[in-house]
Amino acid sequence: MQFNTTLDSIRVYEAGKPIELVVREYGIPPKSVIKLASNENPHGSSKKAIKAIKKASKEAYRYPDDSMFVLKNGLCARFGIMPSNLIIGAGSDQVLEFCVRAKCKEGSKVLMAKTTFAMYEVYAKQVGALVFRTPSDQHNLDEFKTIYKKEGADIIFLCLPNNPLGECLDRKDVYDFLREVNPETLVVIDGAYQEYAAYKDKKKKIDPTDLIERFPNAIYLGTFSKAYGLGGMRVGYGIAQEEIIGALLKMRPPFNVSTLSLVGAIESLSDKKHVDFSIRDCFDEMALYEAFAKKHKIEFIPSYTNFVTLLLDGLASSTEVSQWLLERGVIVRNLASYGMNAIRITIGGESQNRRFFKLFAKYLKKTAA
Repeated sequence: MQFNTTLDSIRVYEAGKPIELVVREYGIPPKSVIKLASNENPHGSSKKAIKAIKKASKEAYRYPDDSMFVLKNGLCARFGIMPSNLIIGAGSDQVLEFCVRAKCKEGSKVLMAKTTFAMYEVYAKQVGALVFRTPSDQHNLDEFKTIYKKEGADIIFLCLPNNPLGECLDRKDVYDFLREVNPETLVVIDGAYQEYAAYKDKKKKIDPTDLIERFPNAIYLGTFSKAYGLGGMRVGYGIAQEEIIGALLKMRPPFNVSTLSLVGAIESLSDKKHVDFSIRDCFDEMALYEAFAKKHKIEFIPSYTNFVTLLLDGLASSTEVSQWLLERGVIVRNLASYGMNAIRITIGGESQNRRFFKLFAKYLKKTAA
């Protein structure tokens, strides 16, 4: 059977291994498996959200409110925007897809960092767009400028902070760069981890309202999957000028966000206490990862997210480490598929992190012997 030839160069996106797979393949009891691979909130969802979802489950047979009125009003109040500046997606990656489909076609140009969220490239190639990447793994705006001046771009993706590495550009540097971008180029600011960056360093914080007022060609993407602890509910959003949102709405299928997901997002948005605790605890625990890395002479990328990337060149194979940990019930993200000898570790709860430290120290001792 013949398929669209643009699919020939696309690699299937590989999500972090689920706990169920490890249980099946290695016979490890579910309670003995910890997942530190998909950047989920180890403290789970807001109790208020769980209660509301359970109550709303009685209405699961009904279609959701396709206007998403209550959630949109909550986000508008949070950011000081109008509903016409907002689109809700089944995860922020659905809004990413809308951006690419609305702006690009075969031969269009898309610019991104060398190592960044894999779906930028997947969506671009699905429509036949040409992908340009910077030479450096981490975001380097001088490299972005050089490529942009030579090639131009229909879309520029900036992941701030960057997944899967964790670094984050300063807001001032981002704004300076955006001033040099043609108004016809759509700039996607992926803020999936912005809540973490804004907490750790105010210089990294990008306010969506300020962004789109200054740069009408920019769109800010946010999600409820990380700090809000709703990864399984799949709710994200895009904030932009009305012209951009109007185009993206033409991409949106009806009822793209479920009734239970909307309820969960609405309640999570109001539970600031849960979000603040989750972020604060994340960085308290991350300090222990940094101390562990320094003790064992492991290089790491200073992170503004809820994960940390350990660089293993000259120390170990990321593939071997990941597999060794997997067989003992600890799931981490191997970055070999990105061309890096590194592992990305979600900052878990206290007991999960201690277990990782104990096992990884054991591995390092074994390989050094």
